[in-house]
Amino acid sequence: MDFERIKAAKKESALYMVNEITHIIKTFDKREPGSKGETDAINYMKESLEPIADDVKTESFQVAPRAFFGWIYFTVSIALAGYICLYFLPVLTVVLFLLAFSFLIGEFLLYREVVDPVFPKAVSHNLTAVIRPKGEVKRRVLINGHPDAAYEWPVNYHFGGAAFVAHFVITMLGCIYVVVLAIISIAINGVEFHLLTAGWLRTACLVSLVFIPFFIGMYFLSNERRVVDGANDNLTGCYLGIALLKAMKDNNVELENTEVGVLITGSEEAGLRGAKAWCKEHAEEYKNDGVETIIFSFDTIREARFLSVNTRDLNNLVKSDKYACDLFKKAADNIGIHCGEGTVPFGATDNAAFNQAGLRSAGITALDHNLRNYYHTRRDTYDNLDADCLADTFAVLAEAIREFDAGE
Repeated sequence: MDFERIKAAKKESALYMVNEITHIIKTFDKREPGSKGETDAINYMKESLEPIADDVKTESFQVAPRAFFGWIYFTVSIALAGYICLYFLPVLTVVLFLLAFSFLIGEFLLYREVVDPVFPKAVSHNLTAVIRPKGEVKRRVLINGHPDAAYEWPVNYHFGGAAFVAHFVITMLGCIYVVVLAIISIAINGVEFHLLTAGWLRTACLVSLVFIPFFIGMYFLSNERRVVDGANDNLTGCYLGIALLKAMKDNNVELENTEVGVLITGSEEAGLRGAKAWCKEHAEEYKNDGVETIIFSFDTIREARFLSVNTRDLNNLVKSDKYACDLFKKAADNIGIHCGEGTVPFGATDNAAFNQAGLRSAGITALDHNLRNYYHTRRDTYDNLDADCLADTFAVLAEAIREFDAGE
């Protein structure tokens, strides 16, 4: 019955989350990856957890904050050079576009550190805090969120999510169109191509000029001069875990054999770098210590009707742990709160990094993946939180831990 008291305190816990998120945004600098604001927020969270948890620690790692969207400068610049070559040396167009796409695929599609080495470095941090059980540790649950905030996406802010996606799609279609024209030109004329004598092919190439504004617009996909507040994305994920540990302490809840912890991973917006750094240091340890471990990784808990476990992550390329997903969804069903199944079709959450490292993790979001006007924009503020959504998600999390502790 201990966790019944915690679930009953869901509104009180939601109010605590809202107040703490508001305090962080009003008190500290903007929290781009590897910034002073991110570090100050993590240190504040650490101070809040020290009276609650048995073991609290931070770990630092190096990050290139602006590298994750740095692929844009490489990809777009090389693609524009390839476009110019279409009129004179189309074989070079094909080569340059393949090179351009290698940066996009490596850095954005796969979240690899392709261009990171050439960007300035900063120091980011991870934070872990655990409440140990009364007896031997047989199970472990970690509650994950990231404290950093994103650079604003101007197209989404000014024109909405549909325009953002359309811009990206049209640009990709333009790339395909140019490469196909280059291949046709090579097939007809060989490696040389003279625009003034090309007939219908010249017309088709001139039509491709309509894509140039979209290519150039990609330079402005992310505005590095404006860091958003990141109230929902993702202080909500951080404070779900912190509020859960606080509720355990406030209600004198001690589990028999289950360790409950918070894992705050920095620099998620820089390509999951904090989660990847944490996995590099700890994944093998956690996989081999004989303790059954699951991770609930929360990101952007804002819209209750879209509360979902994400069965796939990282542009739909990484599969989440089925047991962890089923456990959270069953917990929601147990207490009559809607929780669907979804995927992360565009981008990624820290859940992907944990699963790639062989850990058992479920990603949980509560947002429409058809981008809302607050997603990665200046509208993601403390007065745009949904306390009811936070309360219900908190109750589901408490029920999931109760089931996990019971061995169900």
